[in-house]
Amino acid sequence: MFEIVAELTFCYNLRHISLNRHLHRIGKNPTPDCPHCEGSTKTVQHFLLSCAQYARERHILTNTLKRRALSVPFLLSNQKATAPLIRFVNSTERLR
Repeated sequence: MFEIVAELTFCYNLRHISLNRHLHRIGKNPTPDCPHCEGSTKTVQHFLLSCAQYARERHILTNTLKRRALSVPFLLSNQKATAPLIRFVNSTERLR
């Protein structure tokens, strides 16, 4: 369970995660762009805070954590965010 948060934190800091920005950089994806959000690069920050594909899941996260859900550092480092963040990531089925 906590492996997800550890992976997100590690990848956020190193910018290495299986999202389009990193995959494009290593030649595994033709573009760094988010396929759901025109003009947006698929980064950890985009995935967590603004990708339209995960608006419903993010709404649940925001209902739980309120404004703090809009802070990547809070999401990745505060113990109160761990369980809601894990539920968010699991519900997106994005990092499996």
